[in-house]
Amino acid sequence: MKPLDRVLDSRFWALATKEINQILHNKQLIFLLLFPPTVQLLIFGFALSPDVDHLKLGVVDYANTYESRELVQALTANNIFTLHYQGTDESALVKQVQQGQLSTGLIIPPNFNHQLNLGQTAQVQVLIDGVDANTAGIAQGYLGQILTQYSLSLLPNPPPQPVQTQSVFFYNPGLVSSWFLVPGVMGVVLTLTSSLISSTTLVKEKDTGTLEQLLMTPANGWEILAAKIVPLFALLMGDVGLAVLIARGVFQVPFRGSLLLYLGLAGLYLWVGIGIGLMLATLAQSQEQVVLISFFVNLPLIQTSGAIAPIESMPPFFQTLSWFNPLRHFVAIIRGILLKGVGLEVLWPHVLMLAAFATLLMTVSITQFRRQLS
Repeated sequence: MKPLDRVLDSRFWALATKEINQILHNKQLIFLLLFPPTVQLLIFGFALSPDVDHLKLGVVDYANTYESRELVQALTANNIFTLHYQGTDESALVKQVQQGQLSTGLIIPPNFNHQLNLGQTAQVQVLIDGVDANTAGIAQGYLGQILTQYSLSLLPNPPPQPVQTQSVFFYNPGLVSSWFLVPGVMGVVLTLTSSLISSTTLVKEKDTGTLEQLLMTPANGWEILAAKIVPLFALLMGDVGLAVLIARGVFQVPFRGSLLLYLGLAGLYLWVGIGIGLMLATLAQSQEQVVLISFFVNLPLIQTSGAIAPIESMPPFFQTLSWFNPLRHFVAIIRGILLKGVGLEVLWPHVLMLAAFATLLMTVSITQFRRQLS
C-alpha cells in the first residue's frame, strides 16, 4: 500500500476529516479566524505610532511684533505643533494646559523685540504637559531645535557648522513608523489568534464531552489530538497569508526576503502558539477561564517582545528576560525577512530558539493534556 493510501485509510485521516467538516460548519470559529486578526492589524497599524506630531500649542504673545509672529510661525511650520489657542490671557493658557486641552504653552514677554534689538538673549516661557513623559521629552527636544534654528536665522552672518554629518538610513529610508510597528503587530496577532482559538476549541470539546466520546473509539490519544491540531494549523496559516496581504496592501511594508522562508518560520511559530493554547487548555476548566488566563500569559509576552516598544528601552533585567520570550524571536524574524531581506545565515539563532520553544511547549502540553484525558 502506498504511503498516501495508508494515510487516507488511517483513523487519523478519518478524525481529521470529521474535524475539518466541523470547523467549516462552525461560523463562529471562521469569524474568529478572519475578522479579529484583520481588525486588530488595521487598528494597531494605524493607531500605534512613535511619531509625535500635531501637538496642541497655545500662545500668549505680549510683544505682538514681527519677530514674535515669526517665532510662532517657525513652531507651526512643520505640523509638529498646531496652534489651538492664541490670546493675551496667561491664566487661560495655564488653565488649558492643566486641563489637558493643550500639550504645550508659549508665553512671549513684552520686551521680546527690545532684547533682540539690543543683542541680548530674549527669554520666553514654555509650559509643557508632562503627564506623558515620552511625549513631553520629545516636545522639549523639538522646541529646542526649532528655537536654535530661529536664533541662527536672526544673526546677519550665522557661524558655519564646525562638523557636518551626512546620515544614510538603511532598510527604511523614509523613516516610516508603520514599517517598524506592523511586522511586530503581525506577531502579536498570530500569537493571540493561535493561542486563544486552539485553547478555546479544546476546552469547548471538554465541556461538551466530545473528547470523552472519542476516547471510547479505537483511536489512540495522539491520533485524537493530532486530528484536532492539524486542521487548526492549516487554517491559521491562512491568517499568516492574510497578515502579509494587509501589511503590503494597506501599509506598503516592503517584502525583501524569501516568501517560502517566511511561511516556513511563521508555521514554526504557529506551533509555539498552539502549544501555548494547549497549555492554557490544561489549566482551564471552561472557556471563560481560558480567556482570563490568556491575558495573564499573553500580555507579558507582548510587552517584552519588542513588538510595540524597542527592547533597548527596557530595563536590563527585562532585556535579559525577553530572550526567553518566543514572540521576541518571531518579531525579529519577521522584521529581518520583510525589511532587511536576510535569510537563515542571519536568523538562525532566533530559528533555533523558536524550534526549542515549539518542541518544549508541544511536548509538555500534549503530555499533560493526554494525562488529563486518561
